[in-house]
Amino acid sequence: MRQASIPRKQLAAAGFAVAALVGGGITIAPSASASSVAPQAAARHHVHTRHLCAAPKHVRQMSCLAEVRTDVAQPHAFAAHAVTAAATPSGYGPGDLLSAYNLPANGGAGATIAIVDAQDDPNAESDLATYRAQYGLPACTTDNGCFQKADQGGGTNYPSADSGWAGEISLDLDMVSAVAPNAHIILVEANSANMSDLGTAVNEAVSLGATEVSNSYGGSEDSSDLSADDSYFNHPGVAITVSAGDSAYGAEYPAASQYVTSVGGTSLTRDSSSRGWSESVWSTSSTEGTGSGCSAYDPKPSWQTDTGCAKRTIADVSAVADPATGVAVYDSYGASGWQVYGGTSAASPIIAAVYADAGAPGSGDYPAQYPYLHTDALNDVTSGSNGSCDPSYLCTAGTGYDGPTGLGTPNGLTAFTAG
Repeated sequence: MRQASIPRKQLAAAGFAVAALVGGGITIAPSASASSVAPQAAARHHVHTRHLCAAPKHVRQMSCLAEVRTDVAQPHAFAAHAVTAAATPSGYGPGDLLSAYNLPANGGAGATIAIVDAQDDPNAESDLATYRAQYGLPACTTDNGCFQKADQGGGTNYPSADSGWAGEISLDLDMVSAVAPNAHIILVEANSANMSDLGTAVNEAVSLGATEVSNSYGGSEDSSDLSADDSYFNHPGVAITVSAGDSAYGAEYPAASQYVTSVGGTSLTRDSSSRGWSESVWSTSSTEGTGSGCSAYDPKPSWQTDTGCAKRTIADVSAVADPATGVAVYDSYGASGWQVYGGTSAASPIIAAVYADAGAPGSGDYPAQYPYLHTDALNDVTSGSNGSCDPSYLCTAGTGYDGPTGLGTPNGLTAFTAG
């Protein structure tokens, strides 16, 4: 059968290189720029994105913080055309993240990372298998004991499915797989996006044996946070990470909890430096970018010593979050397969996985303090801003600690290691 013809311009726009014309059909291969260079090019102009979850409508209701690029043509778009060579998905893959953050390729052994999200992703395990197979990562399945899926009570009475939260789940599972491929993974699905259900799911994740728990959701602060919700995150000996938010300058909860590692977001691009990468504050507009700020209610933890905020300051550390320099994710529930995702939803599971790479936290420790003990073992992000504020460090990057990027991004494991 004659293969369908695909215009060269169409292929090039999607990140493919035309290798040959064979029998009237086209044999193509992924462009060398498909994984790493394409996000850099996108960073130089405005990109089109969509929030996966709707904004919260009520106090103590949360929203997932994932964003999907809507302007990227992915390999699946050509499935009907009998493309004869495997295509590399757009967006950063595991090799890019390990290179950018100086991380080991076989991290996570002995750790159990929990992902807490709301609603059900019926395709979570199969989508995870596709992602890990694409990048040559070891299988992580229910059958081999690596993957477990539970409802907020630890059983299998999963909540109703939701395509937005399913995309968030895919992003979270793929990021912990990329950074800690040898860790076990528990997905705990809360009955709803209410903080009471999500908090119950956090407690269940810890009871199931998680040494790290990633939470990629947030909502407005409320005066009841301290009395009603902070106990959900008070688990000494467990590294609990929380996304700082995607609505630019302003404090969100539970990133403001005194017990968590609050994770801000950066734009990540390759460059000619000795590191090979550079980062700046992720800021797309006055209403879109990494969250940061000074909590109105939560007390400042003892290890946080900045002087311009009397209460809890957001964030502690950071990682890539800009959709324009986004990560590759496989999501087939309500989506069509390979996607490029961003948001601080990407940064939280990345940091949770770095904690897993670094080894078990001290049994009585709050691991959020570890980076403050090793500030020289992080990549200090010194450029960019996510809004206007006073004092300026709460929204503007600079040497040392700042709100949008905290103390910086991982540079190996030292800053996330007990002791």
